[in-house]
Formats: sequence, structure tokens, C-alpha cells
Amino acid sequence: MIVFDIECANGHRFEGWFNSSASFEEQARKRLVICPVCEETRVRRVLSAVATKMARPEPERPPDSIDYRKLAKEIVDYVNKNFEDVGSNFAKEALRMHYGVSEKKNIKGSATSEEEKMLRDEQIEFFKLPLPRTENDKNN
Repeated sequence: MIVFDIECANGHRFEGWFNSSASFEEQARKRLVICPVCEETRVRRVLSAVATKMARPEPERPPDSIDYRKLAKEIVDYVNKNFEDVGSNFAKEALRMHYGVSEKKNIKGSATSEEEKMLRDEQIEFFKLPLPRTENDKNN
């Protein structure tokens, strides 16, 4: 299996798992790959900032180019500062908020594949974002 970062025609980015590059191309051509945000089927692969490995120093960037390493760090910092970590209770807390049992808020945590399927069945929107371990995580 291989993971590709994908962007729909409306600019939403998400990831997808495929058997091969050819498998992605075939599914995209048949419009079987669907944006989880807007359900757009016109999609394309985009460069994955996390999977980029630089063997030599980076050349200077033009002022209007995107620094993907900086962007990835900013996303991680934002999530860590603005989302409550509910750990393995992610699915339970998402359900509680969805049904009005608890106040809606930004949460992060983990869920099993069965819990993810249940959240999709309940039409609860979520997205998966791989976060690198922090120094605090390594010390615990």
C-alpha cells in the first residue's frame, strides 16, 4: 500500500491509500476517489511535505513559493495549541458532541478503524492528520 496526498478541484487536501500509483490513476480517471469535504471527484496527487527527503541543502526559494516544512510545523503547532487531546476516547467524545451531550470543541486523539467506520456511518466529519512526536511525548 502507498499513501498519496490528494487535492480536489476545490482545493481541499486529503490522503488516500492505494495499491500503486497506477491504481490511484485508474480510480481517479473513473472518478472513484471522492473528496471527504465536498464530495468532488476531480482530484489530483500533490506533493507530500512529510514524505519529502532532502539530500542536500535546499536552494533559495522565490518569495511566493511554499515552505512545506514550515507549513507542516505551523499546522502541528496550531493543532497542539487549539485542540484538546482526548486520546483513545476520540470516537466517544465525537459522538457526545455530535448528539449534543457535550459542548462542541476541537479535539484530537486516536480511533480504531472500527470506530472510524462508525463515525462515518453516523456522518460525523473528522480527518486524520499524522502528527510527529514532540519532546514531551518522548519524555513520557
